[in-house]
Parts: sequence; structure tokens; C-alpha cells
Amino acid sequence: MVSFIVIRYSCRCTVIRCFGGPKNYSNNSGKNFPDLANNVQLSPCKRPPCRLKKGTDQKITIWFTPDKDTQSVDNSVFAEVLGVPLPFVGVDGVSICDKIWTEDDQKASCPLKSGTKYQYRDSFPILAFYPSVEVKVKWALKSGSDEFVCFEVPARIV
Repeated sequence: MVSFIVIRYSCRCTVIRCFGGPKNYSNNSGKNFPDLANNVQLSPCKRPPCRLKKGTDQKITIWFTPDKDTQSVDNSVFAEVLGVPLPFVGVDGVSICDKIWTEDDQKASCPLKSGTKYQYRDSFPILAFYPSVEVKVKWALKSGSDEFVCFEVPARIV
């Protein structure tokens, strides 16, 4: 399992620093988040680039704390292929409200309260029609135009 620093900003995601793998990524946001090494976990992913095997499921866990009350939270998930962002079918634009847990492992749902730490747990399929190619996966948890979490991770679809 690989853990990542999560970076949030308004327009687009930036490359993240990876723990447990190569250290040549940079944090360009200038924003400080405490204990970020444990906030994003992808499994199975031993080191970047993460190998996303067609016909399997990739598990993800994201800890986040909204900075304002919100009625809904959706995934924004793209794979950048040759500079072109392509949505992850079945994941991008999907509500996560039924996949949220509290810090004490109790089932939660939307609306979410500002300042409360939540955990999003999910898995997503790597579909057979995805091309076998190296990609940058860009993932954000959003409510409208507000992003609560945003990160990018190098991956290879195999």
C-alpha cells in the first residue's frame, strides 16, 4: 500500500510527494496539511507508478475534513493520457455520500459538517476497454466548485 500527501487548491491538482516509493515528486501548493502521509491510501499499490490491472478493482481510502458545511460530495476522477484528461467511467461525477465514515468508524452520510474528519472508502474497477498506457490519475472530492481533497498519482494501466 502506498500513502500520498494530498494537495488541495482551486483550479487543478498538482503532483504529490509519495511515501514508500520514489521521492522525486514535489508539493507545489504551499498549503500545509497535518499528517498527510496517512490521508490517501491506494491498494494494491506497492510503489508508483501504481499498476492498475484491467479486470480488477483498485481500493482507495481518503481522510478529509471539510472547511465548511456541505450538502453533497462527488468524485472528480480523470486519467491524463498524453495530456488529455479522460474521465474514469463509473467513478467520475459519482456521489460519495453513501461511502463515508466518521473518525470513530461509524457510518456517516451527507450533509457533512465543517471541521469534522471523515473517511471515504471505495473501490473502483479498472475496465477492460481502458488502454494499456501510463497515466496520471487526478482525483478530487468536490462539492460544486469547492475541492476538499485533490491529488495526482502516476499509474500504469496493464
